[in-house]
Amino acid sequence: MADERGSLLQMNKETTAQTTITEDAAQLRSFTSYLRWVYVDQSNLFKACLSWSVFFSLAYVVPILSHVMLDCSKTTCDADHSRPYHVPVQISLSVFATISFLSLSDWDRRYGFRKFLFLDKVVDESIKIQRGYAHQMQRTMKLILLWGLPCFVAECAYKIWWYVSGSSQIPHYGNPYLSSIILSTLELSSWLYRTSMFFLVCVLFRLICYLQLLRLEDFAQVFQRETEVELILMEHLRLRKNLRIISHRFRGFVLASLILVTASQLSFLLVSTKPHADVDVLKAGELALVSITLVSGLYILLRSATKITHKAQSITGLCAKWHICATINSFENVDGETATASQVVSRQATAATCGSSDDEVGDEEDELDNTKMLPIFTHTISFQRRQALVSYMENNKGGVTMFGFMLDRTWLHSIFAIQLALCLWLLNKTIGV
Repeated sequence: MADERGSLLQMNKETTAQTTITEDAAQLRSFTSYLRWVYVDQSNLFKACLSWSVFFSLAYVVPILSHVMLDCSKTTCDADHSRPYHVPVQISLSVFATISFLSLSDWDRRYGFRKFLFLDKVVDESIKIQRGYAHQMQRTMKLILLWGLPCFVAECAYKIWWYVSGSSQIPHYGNPYLSSIILSTLELSSWLYRTSMFFLVCVLFRLICYLQLLRLEDFAQVFQRETEVELILMEHLRLRKNLRIISHRFRGFVLASLILVTASQLSFLLVSTKPHADVDVLKAGELALVSITLVSGLYILLRSATKITHKAQSITGLCAKWHICATINSFENVDGETATASQVVSRQATAATCGSSDDEVGDEEDELDNTKMLPIFTHTISFQRRQALVSYMENNKGGVTMFGFMLDRTWLHSIFAIQLALCLWLLNKTIGV
């Protein structure tokens, strides 16, 4: 009976693993289909030419033609249809689409989509990690719609109003209705293509970071069971290697996004606050939509980076907690001693500190700190080994880096301080004159 039960458990485990792998393959096909939709698939010469042709057409040709063919600011259009901020809006979207497209093309050529998303290594992880990663892949497409769809709906409403209300003023070519439909469709397609390209890279970064969060949470469980220090060290080295790979792949894109978003927002602020600037909802509405889109993408990048860095650095505190609980427990369980009242209180406090209480409920940010310790297993690990492990983790904190700078909350506060200083300086030069 025992052999039959073991065989059944093994079969169930293999079936669950096979099901998870099948789900990952389905999600990979879904991502591949989306990439083909945005024409990033460059697996052969024909697809590469098609990809670059669509990119240049929607990122540069359509915006330039739209600006030239629909320019009526100095002819028949009234003040509401003059589009004074059309040029900075189109330049910003095209620049971000360019860095996103080039990044995706480079990653696809170097690593391939499966390796880039770490799907080749997920099969070696636990079932919990595989299921969590598959679920997050399902949410990735929804996140693109969640962030991009409201802005796209607002952009559609603005274009419809602009073409309908200015039908007698906007230049047309041939049939005015057919001309307006074709031009508005091309403009909306270009806007959707460029914003989707930028959001795609941002959510891919978030997806890869989420996989490392799952691995960190799974790694924290080693302190709840009997584990050799060598195994803990090897697992931590593997996690740090993955974080270095992510940092190396995305550092250029994150830095470029940070600089360009800051520059674009400062330029938008400059053109809208300069003397005699004509600003209202109809003229600057498109400017606001682009600002929301770019800042939202940067928010996804920075939040994902700082969150995974915080989780990785929490492992150090968890290891120190595990070490001190094991040390205190080993001294308090010496045979032949009678526990005094103060020792009883000390043991109760130690039990609460080491997570033996079931009343501890932590929020999402404190999951690792609330991991329960089982120090009875650590009697087989010497004090020197535990101390060496703590010293190693204190001097080798993991996290996402950008050219050597750790993307943690302190670094994020510095960025906000610099941006605020630049914003106040620019306002002092414009409205403060």
